[in-house]
Amino acid sequence: MFMGEFTHNMDNKGRLIIPSKLREELSEEFVITRGLDNCLFLYPMDEWKILEEKLTSLPMTSKNARNFVRFFFSGANECNLDKQGRVSLPVNLRDYADFEHEIVIIGLANRIELWAKEKWDKYMEDVEDSYEDIADAMEELGI
Repeated sequence: MFMGEFTHNMDNKGRLIIPSKLREELSEEFVITRGLDNCLFLYPMDEWKILEEKLTSLPMTSKNARNFVRFFFSGANECNLDKQGRVSLPVNLRDYADFEHEIVIIGLANRIELWAKEKWDKYMEDVEDSYEDIADAMEELGI
């Protein structure tokens, strides 16, 4: 299970070190794609296969399903870590996530998310302002 928050710098070649704590759980091959909220999602191959099955079973007659599947799969890239534990981030995904230099890497159970530091800070500020409302909504879900 992935968990934790880390900040690393992307180098000039678009490579990012994945923290060793997260690398331990990451499969040798993994998929990186566009995420929600302008971040990137990194999935170990076994988790990607589960998600892939769910997404490909959505009805093609649903416009929302078609749009989401296009969005998600068109940005997907199979990746590997190099010997230094770095992943090369494709240019189109760096552009989508507005990556410049500092990137926040967070573990979220079955996936890793990559955020531009400024966007993560803004997101956390917004979430903290509505933390009580979020907690109430979680209680309604039985959590």
